Amino acid sequence: MAADVDLASRRTLLAIARHAVVAAVDRESYVDTPTVDRTLPVLSLRRGAFVTLHQHARLRGCIGRVEPDAPLRVLIPDVARAAALSDPRFPPVRADDLATIAIEISLLSVLEVVTDPGRIEVGRHGLLIAGRGRRGLLLPQVAVEYRWSREEFLAEVCQKAGLAPDAWRAEGARLQSFTADVFGEDDV
Repeated sequence: MAADVDLASRRTLLAIARHAVVAAVDRESYVDTPTVDRTLPVLSLRRGAFVTLHQHARLRGCIGRVEPDAPLRVLIPDVARAAALSDPRFPPVRADDLATIAIEISLLSVLEVVTDPGRIEVGRHGLLIAGRGRRGLLLPQVAVEYRWSREEFLAEVCQKAGLAPDAWRAEGARLQSFTADVFGEDDV
């Protein structure tokens, strides 16, 4: 995964995400993190982003947006809050969970249409499939975590969208890839 965001920017984005998660769990409105250097250029970037929460090294929530529809200073707290409270796969994070929650951020590159699935690199590319009115996305680190082959990765992203495992081959399906700058609290 490309490392194109410097250490200070990573720390700032993680601090924003942590602050948003704590505010969400405490049922408080999110207010800018007081210690954030608001002059950092990363805060004005418009990139798709996901915030992933882990608890005891297990997935505890993951929400994001592919479309860069807001600057990161707005997007990161929004998706962090949603990861804590609104991931339908998990109950909302509680105050007594906070000490054991680790935060990871994935900043996405621009999406590219996949014309040759043989060029998809497990661990480098994330995938987005759209077809039959459904969409599914898997971040690059997911395929590595589960030790999937390229073919398994393609099948899994289809199944995440509620499609047949080979739907990426179907007429009308749109397969896109992206890279991600992935970093977590344990990394900085």
